[in-house]
Amino acid sequence: MKKSFAIILMLSLVIGMFAFVGCDKSDKKACDIGLSVSTQNNPFFVTLVEGAEKAAKDAGVEITVVDAGDDATKQVSDIEDLVSKGVKVLIVNPVDSDAVSGAVQSAIDEGVKVIAVDRVVNDVDVDCTIASDNVLGAELATQYLVEELGKKAKVAELVGTSGASAAIDRSEGFHNIADKKLKVVASQTADFDRTKGMEVMENILQKNGKIKGVFAANDEMALGAVEAIDGAKKKIMVVGFDATDDAIEAIKKGKMAATIAQQPDLIGATGVENAIKLINGEKIDKKIPVEVKLVTKKSLSGDDDAKEEKEDKEDKEDKVDKED
Repeated sequence: MKKSFAIILMLSLVIGMFAFVGCDKSDKKACDIGLSVSTQNNPFFVTLVEGAEKAAKDAGVEITVVDAGDDATKQVSDIEDLVSKGVKVLIVNPVDSDAVSGAVQSAIDEGVKVIAVDRVVNDVDVDCTIASDNVLGAELATQYLVEELGKKAKVAELVGTSGASAAIDRSEGFHNIADKKLKVVASQTADFDRTKGMEVMENILQKNGKIKGVFAANDEMALGAVEAIDGAKKKIMVVGFDATDDAIEAIKKGKMAATIAQQPDLIGATGVENAIKLINGEKIDKKIPVEVKLVTKKSLSGDDDAKEEKEDKEDKEDKVDKED
Protein backbone atom coordinates (compact mmCIF):
# COMPACT_ATOMS: atom_id res chain seq x y z
CA MET A 1 0.00 0.00 0.00
CA LYS A 2 2.80 2.38 0.98
CA LYS A 3 4.66 1.49 -2.23
CA SER A 4 1.60 2.26 -4.37
CA PHE A 5 1.09 5.56 -2.58
CA ALA A 6 4.72 6.54 -3.17
CA ILE A 7 4.43 5.76 -6.89
CA ILE A 8 1.23 7.82 -7.19
CA LEU A 9 2.87 10.71 -5.33
CA MET A 10 5.93 10.60 -7.61
CA LEU A 11 3.77 10.58 -10.75
CA SER A 12 1.79 13.54 -9.45
CA LEU A 13 4.98 15.53 -8.90
CA VAL A 14 6.28 14.73 -12.41
CA ILE A 15 2.97 15.70 -14.03
CA GLY A 16 2.97 18.91 -12.02
CA MET A 17 6.46 19.77 -13.20
CA PHE A 18 5.51 19.31 -16.86
CA ALA A 19 2.37 21.37 -16.32
CA PHE A 20 4.48 24.33 -15.15
CA VAL A 21 6.99 23.90 -18.00
CA GLY A 22 4.19 24.15 -20.55
CA CYS A 23 2.75 27.40 -19.17
CA ASP A 24 4.63 29.69 -21.53
CA LYS A 25 1.63 31.96 -22.06
CA SER A 26 1.20 32.52 -18.32
CA ASP A 27 4.93 33.13 -17.86
CA LYS A 28 5.28 36.92 -17.96
CA LYS A 29 8.92 36.90 -18.96
CA ALA A 30 8.53 34.34 -21.75
CA CYS A 31 5.75 36.17 -23.53
CA ASP A 32 6.31 39.88 -22.97
CA ILE A 33 7.66 41.47 -26.14
CA GLY A 34 8.29 40.42 -29.73
CA LEU A 35 10.39 42.59 -32.06
CA SER A 36 10.08 42.08 -35.81
CA VAL A 37 12.88 44.00 -37.52
CA SER A 38 13.12 44.60 -41.27
CA THR A 39 16.76 43.52 -41.56
CA GLN A 40 19.91 42.93 -39.55
CA ASN A 41 22.07 43.45 -42.63
CA ASN A 42 22.25 47.17 -41.87
CA PRO A 43 24.22 48.79 -39.02
CA PHE A 44 21.31 51.10 -38.18
CA PHE A 45 18.95 48.25 -37.38
CA VAL A 46 21.65 46.26 -35.60
CA THR A 47 22.01 49.22 -33.24
CA LEU A 48 18.23 49.55 -32.90
CA VAL A 49 17.98 45.90 -31.83
CA GLU A 50 20.88 46.30 -29.40
CA GLY A 51 19.10 49.26 -27.79
CA ALA A 52 15.90 47.25 -27.46
CA GLU A 53 17.66 44.20 -26.02
CA LYS A 54 19.57 46.28 -23.47
CA ALA A 55 16.39 48.03 -22.32
CA ALA A 56 14.63 44.67 -21.97
CA LYS A 57 17.54 43.21 -19.99
CA ASP A 58 17.69 46.23 -17.69
CA ALA A 59 13.94 45.95 -17.05
CA GLY A 60 14.10 42.19 -16.46
CA VAL A 61 11.79 41.23 -19.31
CA GLU A 62 12.31 38.81 -22.18
CA ILE A 63 12.29 40.02 -25.78
CA THR A 64 12.16 37.79 -28.85
CA VAL A 65 13.78 39.31 -31.95
CA VAL A 66 13.06 38.05 -35.48
CA ASP A 67 14.82 39.29 -38.63
CA ALA A 68 12.73 39.57 -41.79
CA GLY A 69 15.81 39.81 -44.00
CA ASP A 70 14.15 42.61 -46.03
CA ASP A 71 11.48 40.10 -47.11
CA ALA A 72 7.94 41.44 -46.58
CA THR A 73 6.39 37.97 -46.95
CA LYS A 74 8.72 36.53 -44.31
CA GLN A 75 7.90 39.40 -41.98
CA VAL A 76 4.19 38.60 -42.16
CA SER A 77 5.00 35.00 -41.22
CA ASP A 78 7.30 36.17 -38.42
CA ILE A 79 4.56 38.35 -36.92
CA GLU A 80 2.02 35.54 -37.08
CA ASP A 81 4.50 33.27 -35.31
CA LEU A 82 5.13 35.82 -32.54
CA VAL A 83 1.40 36.23 -31.99
CA SER A 84 0.93 32.45 -31.81
CA LYS A 85 3.62 32.35 -29.10
CA GLY A 86 1.59 34.74 -26.99
CA VAL A 87 3.53 38.01 -27.05
CA LYS A 88 1.76 40.80 -25.20
CA VAL A 89 3.32 43.59 -27.25
CA LEU A 90 4.60 43.48 -30.83
CA ILE A 91 7.26 46.01 -31.81
CA VAL A 92 7.46 46.14 -35.59
CA ASN A 93 9.90 47.79 -37.96
CA PRO A 94 8.23 47.16 -41.33
CA VAL A 95 10.02 46.06 -44.49
CA ASP A 96 7.05 47.51 -46.37
CA SER A 97 4.60 49.79 -44.58
CA ASP A 98 1.67 48.48 -46.65
CA ALA A 99 2.53 44.78 -46.88
CA VAL A 100 2.70 44.35 -43.11
CA SER A 101 -0.68 45.98 -42.42
CA GLY A 102 -2.82 42.83 -42.56
CA ALA A 103 -0.62 40.87 -40.15
CA VAL A 104 -0.44 43.79 -37.72
CA GLN A 105 -4.22 44.26 -37.77
CA SER A 106 -4.68 40.54 -37.10
CA ALA A 107 -2.33 40.84 -34.11
CA ILE A 108 -4.39 43.73 -32.75
CA ASP A 109 -7.57 41.69 -33.24
CA GLU A 110 -5.95 38.98 -31.09
CA GLY A 111 -5.46 41.52 -28.30
CA VAL A 112 -1.78 42.23 -28.93
CA LYS A 113 -0.57 45.79 -28.42
CA VAL A 114 1.54 47.15 -31.29
CA ILE A 115 4.34 49.72 -31.46
CA ALA A 116 5.87 50.72 -34.82
CA VAL A 117 9.51 51.84 -34.78
CA ASP A 118 11.42 53.88 -37.39
CA ARG A 119 8.73 53.20 -40.01
CA VAL A 120 4.95 53.49 -39.87
CA VAL A 121 2.37 50.78 -40.47
CA ASN A 122 -0.07 52.13 -43.03
CA ASP A 123 -3.84 52.08 -42.49
CA VAL A 124 -3.65 50.45 -39.05
CA ASP A 125 -4.32 52.16 -35.71
CA VAL A 126 -1.25 51.01 -33.78
CA ASP A 127 -0.76 52.01 -30.14
CA CYS A 128 2.35 54.09 -30.82
CA THR A 129 4.82 55.06 -33.54
CA ILE A 130 8.39 55.93 -32.53
CA ALA A 131 10.51 57.43 -35.28
CA SER A 132 12.87 60.17 -36.31
CA ASP A 133 11.41 63.08 -38.23
CA ASN A 134 12.53 61.74 -41.59
CA VAL A 135 11.06 64.61 -43.59
CA LEU A 136 12.87 67.21 -41.49
CA GLY A 137 16.12 65.22 -41.60
CA ALA A 138 16.06 65.06 -45.39
CA GLU A 139 15.28 68.77 -45.57
CA LEU A 140 18.32 69.53 -43.38
CA ALA A 141 20.52 67.35 -45.60
CA THR A 142 19.26 68.94 -48.82
CA GLN A 143 19.53 72.48 -47.49
CA TYR A 144 23.16 71.71 -46.68
CA LEU A 145 23.71 70.76 -50.34
CA VAL A 146 22.13 74.05 -51.39
CA GLU A 147 24.40 76.04 -49.06
CA GLU A 148 27.54 74.22 -50.16
CA LEU A 149 26.86 73.89 -53.91
CA GLY A 150 24.69 76.92 -54.62
CA LYS A 151 21.25 77.15 -56.14
CA LYS A 152 20.41 75.19 -59.29
CA ALA A 153 23.36 72.83 -58.84
CA LYS A 154 22.80 69.46 -60.50
CA VAL A 155 22.12 66.70 -57.96
CA ALA A 156 20.97 63.08 -57.85
CA GLU A 157 18.84 61.20 -55.33
CA LEU A 158 19.27 57.60 -54.19
CA VAL A 159 15.89 56.44 -52.89
CA GLY A 160 15.34 53.75 -50.26
CA THR A 161 13.22 50.59 -50.44
CA SER A 162 9.93 51.13 -52.25
CA GLY A 163 7.00 51.10 -49.84
CA ALA A 164 9.07 51.80 -46.72
CA SER A 165 7.74 54.90 -44.96
CA ALA A 166 11.26 56.12 -44.17
CA ALA A 167 12.10 56.04 -47.88
CA ILE A 168 8.90 57.89 -48.75
CA ASP A 169 9.36 60.55 -46.06
CA ARG A 170 13.04 61.17 -46.83
CA SER A 171 12.31 61.52 -50.52
CA GLU A 172 9.54 63.98 -49.66
CA GLY A 173 11.91 66.04 -47.52
CA PHE A 174 14.54 66.03 -50.26
CA HIS A 175 12.12 67.23 -52.91
CA ASN A 176 10.61 69.88 -50.60
CA ILE A 177 13.94 71.70 -50.90
CA ALA A 178 15.57 70.34 -54.06
CA ASP A 179 12.64 70.99 -56.40
CA LYS A 180 12.80 74.69 -55.54
CA LYS A 181 16.51 75.30 -55.14
CA LEU A 182 18.43 72.59 -57.02
CA LYS A 183 18.25 70.77 -60.33
CA VAL A 184 17.43 67.08 -59.78
CA VAL A 185 18.79 65.18 -62.79
CA ALA A 186 18.28 61.63 -61.47
CA SER A 187 16.22 59.89 -58.80
CA GLN A 188 16.61 56.11 -58.55
CA THR A 189 15.90 53.39 -56.00
CA ALA A 190 18.82 51.52 -54.42
CA ASP A 191 16.91 49.71 -51.65
CA PHE A 192 18.95 51.07 -48.72
CA ASP A 193 21.78 48.77 -49.87
CA ARG A 194 25.48 49.65 -50.31
CA THR A 195 26.14 47.43 -53.34
CA LYS A 196 23.00 48.64 -55.10
CA GLY A 197 23.93 52.20 -54.19
CA MET A 198 27.24 51.76 -55.99
CA GLU A 199 25.62 50.16 -59.05
CA VAL A 200 22.89 52.79 -59.31
CA MET A 201 25.42 55.59 -58.89
CA GLU A 202 27.59 54.11 -61.66
CA ASN A 203 24.57 54.18 -63.99
CA ILE A 204 23.73 57.74 -63.01
CA LEU A 205 27.30 58.91 -63.67
CA GLN A 206 27.27 57.39 -67.14
CA LYS A 207 24.26 59.54 -68.06
CA ASN A 208 24.88 62.59 -65.88
CA GLY A 209 28.61 63.07 -65.48
CA LYS A 210 28.36 66.70 -64.42
CA ILE A 211 26.35 66.31 -61.23
CA LYS A 212 27.71 68.14 -58.20
CA GLY A 213 25.89 66.47 -55.32
CA VAL A 214 24.05 63.35 -54.15
CA PHE A 215 21.46 62.84 -51.45
CA ALA A 216 21.19 59.21 -50.38
CA ALA A 217 18.31 58.19 -48.11
CA ASN A 218 20.67 56.18 -45.92
CA ASP A 219 24.39 55.88 -45.29
CA GLU A 220 24.73 52.45 -46.85
CA MET A 221 23.61 53.80 -50.23
CA ALA A 222 25.74 56.91 -49.70
CA LEU A 223 28.83 54.79 -49.09
CA GLY A 224 28.06 52.78 -52.22
CA ALA A 225 27.77 56.04 -54.15
CA VAL A 226 31.17 57.11 -52.80
CA GLU A 227 32.73 53.91 -54.19
CA ALA A 228 31.26 54.61 -57.62
CA ILE A 229 32.40 58.24 -57.53
CA ASP A 230 35.92 57.23 -56.50
CA GLY A 231 35.99 54.68 -59.31
CA ALA A 232 35.02 57.37 -61.80
CA LYS A 233 37.68 59.70 -60.33
CA LYS A 234 35.17 62.49 -59.75
CA LYS A 235 34.59 64.96 -56.93
CA ILE A 236 30.93 64.94 -55.95
CA MET A 237 29.43 65.95 -52.61
CA VAL A 238 27.58 63.04 -50.97
CA VAL A 239 25.16 63.42 -48.08
CA GLY A 240 23.64 60.40 -46.34
CA PHE A 241 21.25 59.62 -43.51
CA ASP A 242 21.71 57.58 -40.26
CA ALA A 243 25.20 58.57 -39.03
CA THR A 244 26.51 55.01 -38.98
CA ASP A 245 30.09 54.40 -37.85
CA ASP A 246 31.25 53.84 -41.44
CA ALA A 247 29.64 57.09 -42.55
CA ILE A 248 31.23 59.05 -39.71
CA GLU A 249 34.65 57.69 -40.72
CA ALA A 250 33.95 58.62 -44.35
CA ILE A 251 33.11 62.17 -43.29
CA LYS A 252 36.30 62.46 -41.24
CA LYS A 253 38.29 61.33 -44.29
CA GLY A 254 36.48 63.73 -46.60
CA LYS A 255 34.77 60.98 -48.61
CA MET A 256 31.28 62.03 -47.52
CA ALA A 257 30.21 65.60 -46.80
CA ALA A 258 27.50 65.02 -44.22
CA THR A 259 24.87 62.72 -42.80
CA ILE A 260 21.79 63.00 -40.63
CA ALA A 261 22.24 61.60 -37.14
CA GLN A 262 19.46 59.48 -35.77
CA GLN A 263 19.52 57.58 -32.50
CA PRO A 264 18.62 53.98 -33.38
CA ASP A 265 19.60 52.68 -29.94
CA LEU A 266 17.22 55.21 -28.37
CA ILE A 267 14.46 54.26 -30.82
CA GLY A 268 14.81 50.59 -29.84
CA ALA A 269 15.03 51.33 -26.12
CA THR A 270 12.06 53.69 -26.24
CA GLY A 271 10.05 50.99 -27.99
CA VAL A 272 10.72 48.53 -25.17
CA GLU A 273 10.11 51.10 -22.42
CA ASN A 274 6.70 51.94 -23.89
CA ALA A 275 5.91 48.26 -24.46
CA ILE A 276 6.41 47.69 -20.73
CA LYS A 277 4.06 50.59 -19.98
CA LEU A 278 1.40 48.98 -22.19
CA ILE A 279 1.85 45.64 -20.41
CA ASN A 280 1.32 47.44 -17.11
CA GLY A 281 -1.86 49.07 -18.39
CA GLU A 282 -0.40 52.56 -18.64
CA LYS A 283 -1.28 55.07 -21.35
CA ILE A 284 1.40 56.12 -23.84
CA ASP A 285 1.67 58.80 -26.53
CA LYS A 286 0.50 57.92 -30.03
CA LYS A 287 3.60 59.47 -31.60
CA ILE A 288 7.04 59.77 -30.04
CA PRO A 289 9.54 61.74 -32.16
CA VAL A 290 13.29 61.17 -31.85
CA GLU A 291 15.62 64.09 -32.54
CA VAL A 292 17.72 64.30 -35.72
CA LYS A 293 20.64 66.61 -36.52
CA LEU A 294 23.08 67.37 -39.34
CA VAL A 295 26.58 65.91 -38.90
CA THR A 296 29.49 67.40 -40.85
CA LYS A 297 33.28 67.27 -40.58
CA LYS A 298 33.16 70.58 -38.74
CA SER A 299 30.68 69.36 -36.15
CA LEU A 300 32.69 66.19 -35.64
CA SER A 301 35.86 68.19 -35.03
CA GLY A 302 34.27 69.62 -31.92
CA ASP A 303 34.34 73.23 -33.08
CA ASP A 304 30.79 73.82 -31.90
CA ASP A 305 31.37 72.16 -28.52
CA ALA A 306 34.60 74.09 -28.03
CA LYS A 307 32.81 77.34 -28.77
CA GLU A 308 30.07 76.56 -26.25
CA GLU A 309 32.65 75.54 -23.65
CA LYS A 310 34.53 78.80 -24.17
CA GLU A 311 31.34 80.85 -23.82
CA ASP A 312 30.39 78.98 -20.63
CA LYS A 313 33.85 79.60 -19.19
CA GLU A 314 33.65 83.31 -20.00
CA ASP A 315 30.20 83.54 -18.40
CA LYS A 316 31.51 81.92 -15.21
CA GLU A 317 34.53 84.25 -15.13
CA ASP A 318 32.27 87.29 -15.55
CA LYS A 319 30.09 86.04 -12.72
CA VAL A 320 33.12 85.62 -10.43
CA ASP A 321 34.38 89.14 -11.29
CA LYS A 322 30.99 90.64 -10.43
CA GLU A 323 30.85 88.77 -7.12
CA ASP A 324 34.35 90.06 -6.26
